[in-house]
Amino acid sequence: MSAVVSATDVRRSRVRLFIVTMLFLVTTVNYADRATLSIAGAALSKELHLDPVAMGWIFSAFGWSYVVAQVPGGWLLDRYGSRLVYAFSIIVWSLFTMMQGWVGFFSAGAAVTVLFALRLLVGVAEAPSFPANARIVAAWFPGNERGTASAFFNSGQYFATVIFAPLMGWIAHDYGWRYVFFVMGGLGVIMGLAWIKTVYGPKEHPGINEAEFDYIQEGGALVDLDAPKDERAPDSGPKWDHIRQLLSNRMMLGVYLGQYCINTLTYFFLTWFPVYLVKERGLSILQAGFVATLPALCGFIGGVLGGVISDAILRKTGSLTMARKIPIVGGMLLSMSIIACNYVDGQALVVGFMALAFFGKGIGALGWAVVSDTSPKEAGGVSGGLFNSFGNLSSITTPIVIGYIVAATGSFNGALVFVGINALVAAVAYLVVVGKIERVVLKRSS
Repeated sequence: MSAVVSATDVRRSRVRLFIVTMLFLVTTVNYADRATLSIAGAALSKELHLDPVAMGWIFSAFGWSYVVAQVPGGWLLDRYGSRLVYAFSIIVWSLFTMMQGWVGFFSAGAAVTVLFALRLLVGVAEAPSFPANARIVAAWFPGNERGTASAFFNSGQYFATVIFAPLMGWIAHDYGWRYVFFVMGGLGVIMGLAWIKTVYGPKEHPGINEAEFDYIQEGGALVDLDAPKDERAPDSGPKWDHIRQLLSNRMMLGVYLGQYCINTLTYFFLTWFPVYLVKERGLSILQAGFVATLPALCGFIGGVLGGVISDAILRKTGSLTMARKIPIVGGMLLSMSIIACNYVDGQALVVGFMALAFFGKGIGALGWAVVSDTSPKEAGGVSGGLFNSFGNLSSITTPIVIGYIVAATGSFNGALVFVGINALVAAVAYLVVVGKIERVVLKRSS
């Protein structure tokens, strides 16, 4: 991850770079599958005669189950390890994505019910994904590379739009919205099979050499995180008291609040943004798919840059708190530029302000690096699950609130203000609530 490569570094096998690349690719497919409904949404809502409120509730279906399944998903990761649980998760959510293409063969009422149910099932299946990402980064990367690694895999959410929004827009335009789900679901199944063939923990990976293993272990990587059960301490594994202790930790509560607000921007982009371009700005579905790529590309660049900046600050100052907070707070304040879209008419200016907002959001999206930095070793999956539960409450509230705002006002102006205010609250949460960022040490229950 460092720009300076020493002679010692050359001798390392660098398998960790392949691992984070796989995390990036899986995250890209993950977010592309989440975004299928937003790309297909305009045509689907027209065919099924759905108003904005109904679409808001359908958009939110994923979030309800995703949030509820976070802690159970984290428990599965701590109990059975990241590799197998993640592989199962990828394949199952991809099959449920594929099945959404068949809802068009039902009558309108039944189609809505089936679509809502399938989105719920996608949410359950995807629940272990980001806690697993955080665990894998904690296991494979030393502390001074963790911010860049986390930012890189997290930037897959923007890259998904860069690559797949034009593709899905073209498929929906030329072949119909149903094929968006068929193609993306099939791609996910292939990704799951590739994962199980190539990803292992540091102790089990056939490609890692001793130099790399020693480097990551000495740098603070939790190389034993997914060790075989017979190598773990007898009392290792998640416990209910771990959840209580995490929920009573002020630092973690501030991080949870910040992530909820940061994800409000994410879920506006994943749900209503293409609809905003079509209905508010007069673009076609095909045009919206291509236009969405510029803000997404800026989010991707900002995401990678945020991690690089964070790790550079850490190396220069030795302060984990400064290294994580400076990009997060600065990025969130920059994201408030989304409100400026309400005051311009030209499409180029709208896209420009959206791009600036998502560039800032990318810089500030270091929550998963913070999770890797702070999660207790014995409950990394549960800690990530709690973080993602709170963060993804916004996957429920954002589409519903925006749906009601648009229905009540006939405009997206209030919706953009709502998103911008959430960016401000995220910055305040990290400035005022979080305090010092450090790894949580759990007390043993008597």
